[in-house]
Amino acid sequence: MFKRVKEDIDMVQELDPAATSRMMVFLTYSGMHAIWGHLVANWFYKRKMHVIARIISQLNRFLTGIEIHPGATIGRRLFIDHGMGIVIGETTIIGNDVTLYQGVTLGGTGKEKGKRHPTIEDKVLVATGAQVLGNITIGEGTNIGANSVVLKNVPSYSTVVGIPGHIVRRHGKRVPSDTLNHRNLPDPILNKILDLEKEISEFKQKERNEVKDGSHI
Repeated sequence: MFKRVKEDIDMVQELDPAATSRMMVFLTYSGMHAIWGHLVANWFYKRKMHVIARIISQLNRFLTGIEIHPGATIGRRLFIDHGMGIVIGETTIIGNDVTLYQGVTLGGTGKEKGKRHPTIEDKVLVATGAQVLGNITIGEGTNIGANSVVLKNVPSYSTVVGIPGHIVRRHGKRVPSDTLNHRNLPDPILNKILDLEKEISEFKQKERNEVKDGSHI
């Protein structure tokens, strides 16, 4: 446990320029506190003491603002930066050297049994507000953009953005497809508004034509 604490503090100091001292990191970084609390809850969960595990996880949530189900599997050196509002589901598997920002959800999509939460492989970054849902795999080295909603498997070393999430880069190269251009994703609400405006315009034009035709009678 002490080795894990030292490793996590070293990791935060390496990644976060605001981490100016080991003591500050140890006392004030809620992301690390949430992970350490989860390790305790997970110990009880693996030994079928689920009630105690859930009590610890809920206390952990109250203190840190980060909800990690005690059944989740978390690798080493998970960096949770400004972690308020993060939710990690029961069957989630997180690899090593992963970074999560505030508001991220690693959740399920329904009431299915068994593995129903994502698998996040090594060196993945999930940006602010992103939602990764269902029994899917996010490949090693992938970056998921802020507020993206990812519902399908993502291959390694990809960049995913948009709602729903689309791959825009792989291995640092832009994916050559107009359908993956996140700036032109379909907007069903806007499309409906445009359709209504078109119908109103056509109706007004029809009324004007009827008035015009009637004035010649």
